[in-house]
Amino acid sequence: MRYWLFKSEPFKWSFDHQKKAGDKGQEWDGVRNYQARNFMREMKVGDRGFFYHSNEGKAVVGIVEVIAEAHPDSTAKDGKWECVDIKAVMDVPDPVTLDAVKAEPALKDMVLVNNSRLSVQPVEPDEFRKVCEMGGLDPARAKGK
Repeated sequence: MRYWLFKSEPFKWSFDHQKKAGDKGQEWDGVRNYQARNFMREMKVGDRGFFYHSNEGKAVVGIVEVIAEAHPDSTAKDGKWECVDIKAVMDVPDPVTLDAVKAEPALKDMVLVNNSRLSVQPVEPDEFRKVCEMGGLDPARAKGK
């Protein structure tokens, strides 16, 4: 299993919207960055990730799971963009802010710290564990174990 971070502006698509989508989930559509698209191409069903509210809040607020691997993005007209489908798994009880992530020495190499503009990004296993702990989640539960 690999771990990821999915960023969304909450006024466009919030974690509450994601939860309302239920088990059918939602396409993570509209991504128009080659690096982010390529990360989605690497994802496998069952991978877990953080749902991150950008701009407003700037915090990890939930855990999501990849439920469909990369496929054509239904919002793309030119066919070169792909996306995955994700579903909400659980809330992060104590949202982990960007400031908290930046202040944690163990997360100094996290992509979120060094390239916070990237909308889809990988998260290392140790980073996933640490952020879960900071947010009041048992990492094993967040991983689906």
